[in-house]
Amino acid sequence: MKFLDLARIHVESGRGGHGCLSFRREKFLEFGGPDGGDGGRGGDVVAEAVAGLNTLVDFRYRPRIKARNGRPGEGGNRTGADAEAVLIQVPVGTEVLDEDQETVLADLTAVGQRAVLARGGDGGRGNAAFKSATNRAPRRVEPGWPGQEFTLWLRLKLIADIGIVGLPNAGKSTLLARVSRARPKIADYPFTTLHPNLGVVRRGETSFVLADVPGLIAGAHEGAGLGDRFLGHIERCGALLHLVDATLEDPAEAWRTVRAELQAYGAALAAKPELLALSKIDALDRATAEARRAALEAAAGRPVLALSAVSGAGLDALLGRLAALVAGARAAERAAAPAEAWQPQ
Repeated sequence: MKFLDLARIHVESGRGGHGCLSFRREKFLEFGGPDGGDGGRGGDVVAEAVAGLNTLVDFRYRPRIKARNGRPGEGGNRTGADAEAVLIQVPVGTEVLDEDQETVLADLTAVGQRAVLARGGDGGRGNAAFKSATNRAPRRVEPGWPGQEFTLWLRLKLIADIGIVGLPNAGKSTLLARVSRARPKIADYPFTTLHPNLGVVRRGETSFVLADVPGLIAGAHEGAGLGDRFLGHIERCGALLHLVDATLEDPAEAWRTVRAELQAYGAALAAKPELLALSKIDALDRATAEARRAALEAAAGRPVLALSAVSGAGLDALLGRLAALVAGARAAERAAAPAEAWQPQ
């Protein structure tokens, strides 16, 4: 299935049913009176986050979602039937954006969470509702209230604990394949990864999700390479794993390039806890790998792990540090109050 993380949809809720104009007419009943029933309510359009979905590609072929209208009222004080809500299923982590693609209307981050995208119109009142002591035979009815109509954007932001960032060919996909059962495409040319990949890492009783995103290059925030829109998939991550290729002549410059792109993207990515690691040390002799690790450590001003996803060197220490970061991020998340889903007015 093709990966799609942005979709434009047009939603329209149902109109309420019209009220009924009716009078009771029965043999031997002299004063029947009005008996027109109210109209039924129009259907809502509701989005629900479900498990098992990881793309919005379905909405490329179904961009318009319309609910049915409510049924009109009938004589005998019979109220029209309400229309059923139209339920659209979206992946967990989907944001509902206004037409400007900036205002977040709802954020569906848990399985079963729902948001009403368009509320159906109320049914109109039949003439029985207007009967009074001074108006015994009202001929007034109300039409059904119109539904709501919106053009919205759905944006998928994958939910992961750790996001892996770095330049192209830094070994991100190789690492993900080594520590999880994910099978991303791996090759020896840049931009092998064209869309994010997720993998579940299990360490003892603890498990967490790693997200591998396409590589960043200088000027990505201006559209260079694959751009930086895919960084939205690591906005929800509690921490980042920054991989730097040990075979580069200047690993410190590679680190600065990626940090600059994270800063330019915003969304507090640059402020997230970051674990820095030098990858591909199996391709260098020990002295050269240690010299480049020390140079990167001096430039970054923080400890740098050295690892190889091919040989497995340093992976145990890396997974231990990542598990500690995940535990801290989850504790902070539990302390934060959950956001409420959007309800249209």
